[in-house]
Amino acid sequence: MSDARRFQALFAMLLCTLLWSMAGVVTRHLEAAQGVEVNVWRSGTNALCVFLILVWSAWRRNGAESARPISFGQLIWGSSLLWAAMFTSFMLALTQTTVSNVLIMSSLSPLITALLARLFLKQRLSNITLLAIVIAIAGMCWMFIDGVERAHSLHNANPLLGVLLASVVPLAAATNFVLLNYGHRTVAAPNMVPAIGLGGLLSALFTLPFAWPLQASLHDIFWLSFLGVFQLAIPCMLLVWAAHILTPAEVALMALLEVIFGVLWAWLWAGETPADATIYGGGVVLMALVLNALLGREKTPTRTGNL
Repeated sequence: MSDARRFQALFAMLLCTLLWSMAGVVTRHLEAAQGVEVNVWRSGTNALCVFLILVWSAWRRNGAESARPISFGQLIWGSSLLWAAMFTSFMLALTQTTVSNVLIMSSLSPLITALLARLFLKQRLSNITLLAIVIAIAGMCWMFIDGVERAHSLHNANPLLGVLLASVVPLAAATNFVLLNYGHRTVAAPNMVPAIGLGGLLSALFTLPFAWPLQASLHDIFWLSFLGVFQLAIPCMLLVWAAHILTPAEVALMALLEVIFGVLWAWLWAGETPADATIYGGGVVLMALVLNALLGREKTPTRTGNL
């Protein structure tokens, strides 16, 4: 793997986290849509966007032999279920606790990813990457100092339920990162992008009965559709591409930037002022990411491993 390809993948993950981090601040400015209805619109427009892009891509290729096949095998369905769990639990958690708490819970994904990659893909972590994960988690713990108390500032919120829902995100994300890497390394190497659209569709259909009748205003529908396209569909497709180059642990570690960006947007445009612990902890996380980006190249085994 060339340095240029690695840099491109790291930049793609940087862009992913910047786009992902918009969810919290946008949902704080909705007029009528609440709870599960937020997820219906966001996940539904995500699915529509992904499927339209796939149709356009297929038409543009016009059956080129070099294109990877679009199939719906076990890997695709498994990944789609994991995407659906991530989409649904993230948005529901935001209705019960602060943006900071949801993102901080998501920060556990690098550690879980590293363990799963070691167990199922037989991937060894470089010492630098392992150190970066430990430093990043320490930074997240520092940020968490003020998180629980701030959760009580939300009206009609259940902080404990919010944390439980948020805990689903790193578990599903870590499993999905490993599955994506495994899919890229198989002989068939199926196109994993359709799983994003399927995940969005499953998430929207699952929550639709609980959101009926829909109450979103045109203002809400516009912003939730914006999230579906630019906060889910596009960055998730970038992640699928980056997972072809970076190891699962590196993808998960880069994903921590979402926490930094998310807290920053919530501070600037939603009035959720971060405490000193959040600022200093975020600085520690950034230091860990820079350390790994510069020194933490990991060797990916050529064998496919077993899942």
